[in-house]
Amino acid sequence: MSSTNSSPNTVRHHLQQVRSAFLRLHKALLDSERMLYEQFYGRIPSSGEFFRLVIGHEWFSWLRPMSQFIASVDETLSNKEPVTLERANELLEEARRINYLSEDGTPEQQRYYYAIQRDPNIAILYVEVVELLAANPQQ
Repeated sequence: MSSTNSSPNTVRHHLQQVRSAFLRLHKALLDSERMLYEQFYGRIPSSGEFFRLVIGHEWFSWLRPMSQFIASVDETLSNKEPVTLERANELLEEARRINYLSEDGTPEQQRYYYAIQRDPNIAILYVEVVELLAANPQQ
């Protein structure tokens, strides 16, 4: 997506791919965290209760930036105006920041790191996101 060959359709398509990959990763992380939460606190009785926990309980707080990122991309893609390269690069930079993990980093980065270590599906989805983000040379 260099500025010389980045049409609005190319930019939009790349953002759609990143959004889809983040959405799959986010769902896998939520499912994994739900399982851990239920091991610690007991079964979550309903989808409504799970939603309430996801938006309000500290256990799931580290996933909220990813939720907010997906919503930001949705908002950008739903605009009638073409996605600008500048806006796309802002979103992709945010994606790189959110997708950063570290065994020795912040508590959020550590939670992400350990989720990848315990679940091979999450690891595969993480790599997919990393590869999509690396495909954009406008860093």
